[in-house]
Amino acid sequence: MNKKILLLEDDKLLAETLSELLSENGYDVVGVESGDKAADISYEQKFDLYIFDINVPEISGIELLEALRGADDKTPAIFISALVDLNSITKGFAVGGDDYIKKPFFPEELLIRVNAKLGTRESLFIYADLEYDLHANILKKSGTILTLGEVQERLFKLFTENLGGVLDKEMLYTCLEHPSPTALRVAITKLKQTTGLNIENLRGVGYILEQS
Repeated sequence: MNKKILLLEDDKLLAETLSELLSENGYDVVGVESGDKAADISYEQKFDLYIFDINVPEISGIELLEALRGADDKTPAIFISALVDLNSITKGFAVGGDDYIKKPFFPEELLIRVNAKLGTRESLFIYADLEYDLHANILKKSGTILTLGEVQERLFKLFTENLGGVLDKEMLYTCLEHPSPTALRVAITKLKQTTGLNIENLRGVGYILEQS
């Protein structure tokens, strides 16, 4: 069952962008434009996460969360706001906020933080010093984000989805733009150099990503 998010945002374009991104990544999003509507729906439905803009019509995001916390609602909450003064940030955490993102921000940044709050262990692929967030599609090596080319990214996903399994060349060729034994060998070598994956060539059989 998908995790459910209540999004309070009065900027229609931003709300649509965030809702679409979150929905594409497996979350059910209910969007409202005012604090009053958010208050009403929070009492009618149960959510796994709140995302509240602070400056919204009627009840502000901070006032709303303060009221919810007073009603013993412990649902995790992320504030998004153009307010950058220390007082607003301090008050947001003081009333029970779990995170705070300053506008403008990349929508993917919010997705990363949402995944951090709601993601399960199954959403992360851990291999040695690599960490791959399946929902956000972000790969890190020793905490640093890695950027892979399209071919390497397709190979990476195929190998990690089949950890410990043998992949024949025909399957791996689907990741290449111009399939050939040499192109495959070069692409896998580059992937190994970039990520440190322990990919072994089983001659006459295919390739395998060994356990770390």
